[in-house]
Amino acid sequence: QVQLVESGGGLVQAVDSLRLSCAASGRTFSNYAMGWLRQAPGIERDFVAAIGWIGGGTSIADHVKGRVTISRENAKNTLYLQMNSLQHEDTAVYYCAARLGRVAILPRQYDYWGQGTQVTVSS
Repeated sequence: QVQLVESGGGLVQAVDSLRLSCAASGRTFSNYAMGWLRQAPGIERDFVAAIGWIGGGTSIADHVKGRVTISRENAKNTLYLQMNSLQHEDTAVYYCAARLGRVAILPRQYDYWGQGTQVTVSS
């Protein structure tokens, strides 16, 4: 069992930056690939970025490449998503997710989910 708690969301303006955090607890953190997925109103949850905790490797969605970096701090069991140059279309609930093994881009491939943190870009 893995527990995930996101933080760092908020209301920002276009071109602002935001750093989301995901604190993990429970099972050994390094055994899990982790990702950030988001869900905007009326749209299904989709992939933003993921990082492998076994063997490394990252994956970032095309529509956020160049603006988003995903990272981890193993000693803190914490996952981060740095988002720069935020745009209105980035408005969504951002979820931290985890799964055993390799990185994945489909929501159904993830086993554990946080409660989500709202990111709203006003302009």
